[in-house]
Amino acid sequence: MIGGRREAALMKKDGGQSLRKSRIAAAIFVGILLGCVFAFFYPNGFFVSSSSPLSRRLVAASDPEVITSSCESSERINLLKSEFVSASEKNAELKRQVRELKEKLRFAEQGKDSAQKQVMVLGEQQKAGPFGTVKGLRTNPTVVPDESVNPKLAKLLEEVAVNREVIVTLANSNVKDMLEVWFKNIKRVGIPNYLVFALDEEIYSFCQSNDVPVYKKDVEEIKEDKNFESIARTGGNHAVSGLKFRILREFLQMGYSVLLSDVDIVYLQNPFEHLYRDSDVESMTDGHNNMTAYGYNDVFDEPEMGWARYAHTMRIWVYNSGFFYIRPTIPSIELLDRVAGRLARENAWDQAVFNEELFYPSHPGYEGLHASRRTMDYYMFMNSKVLFKTVRKNPQLRKLKPVIIHINYHPDKLWRMKAVVDYYVNGKQDALESFPDGSS
Repeated sequence: MIGGRREAALMKKDGGQSLRKSRIAAAIFVGILLGCVFAFFYPNGFFVSSSSPLSRRLVAASDPEVITSSCESSERINLLKSEFVSASEKNAELKRQVRELKEKLRFAEQGKDSAQKQVMVLGEQQKAGPFGTVKGLRTNPTVVPDESVNPKLAKLLEEVAVNREVIVTLANSNVKDMLEVWFKNIKRVGIPNYLVFALDEEIYSFCQSNDVPVYKKDVEEIKEDKNFESIARTGGNHAVSGLKFRILREFLQMGYSVLLSDVDIVYLQNPFEHLYRDSDVESMTDGHNNMTAYGYNDVFDEPEMGWARYAHTMRIWVYNSGFFYIRPTIPSIELLDRVAGRLARENAWDQAVFNEELFYPSHPGYEGLHASRRTMDYYMFMNSKVLFKTVRKNPQLRKLKPVIIHINYHPDKLWRMKAVVDYYVNGKQDALESFPDGSS
């Protein structure tokens, strides 16, 4: 009996020790588990700023409202998400509209008082002088040269140009014979500052073999511009003429004044000695007398209007886009951009577009070009209509020696160019007689 009690006591003691060990093991396990949990949620310790993302998350988790919202149905959450996306899209659209309105307002502000702003930029405001002594500004300042637009061309122009002025013509193999007459007479007159912009390899080699300053785009540049490549290789006279407005822009950006010349022109004097250089564009005219060349009052008669039957209009014959002097100014570059842009979009004649942009005034829906212009003396810078219809038939006018003669009115260009050389250079008095006034 005594032995049984002792055995029971020993078993109870062993069980108590076993339970105590189990509780210690459980406490250790719980401690480790809590340590892992706190280490995960509080990697930087307990005493960190409450502004940390994890702290905010825990605070938010303890917020009753957040806890409540987390219990909402998935449908309600999806609905809120949908509303949020819709609101975000509307907000983006409103922002876009605000940007557009701000841009329109900026352009409107630019147009407001533009003349006043130009005066402030170009110089101090001045008082008007006595009657008859006031003259407006007509000679715009030139741009700051930027030779980075074409370093290769800039290097060539440093050698060729004189006083940052140069004659430039564009040519492909279709006009090779006329080009030869063109540069031979330039050389004969003694003009040093001229350049041929070769549109194909044949013309480039031809100019080099004749010691003519020439420039040609690199193959990589031509391949990048497919439109340029097709016109350069096979384009006719008008197509090639349209390219010049894009090409001239680089010359002007680099600060050079250009006397643009077609190849159907015979040089008899140095044109740089006969320029005024007071306007953005100085051009020869297609006019054939004082009225058509310089402008006149053309009265339109409408009898059914009775007392007001006569309406006065102003007319002038167009500038020739095959021979003009253009200075490197902002209005000049804007002119080139406008013409090149329209020719790229429209099936139009470059000379018509050139004159429209030069002469059309500002009106509702259109902002006119603010470029100054001068018409060249039509006897000094002569077109072929003046020569063959008037000058060759007048004994006094036959004694004049023009600066240049442009065979622009006649399709048999090469033969008339040679006849002009025979008459004015070689002294053959009957050289012009066999040609009709117009086209046969």
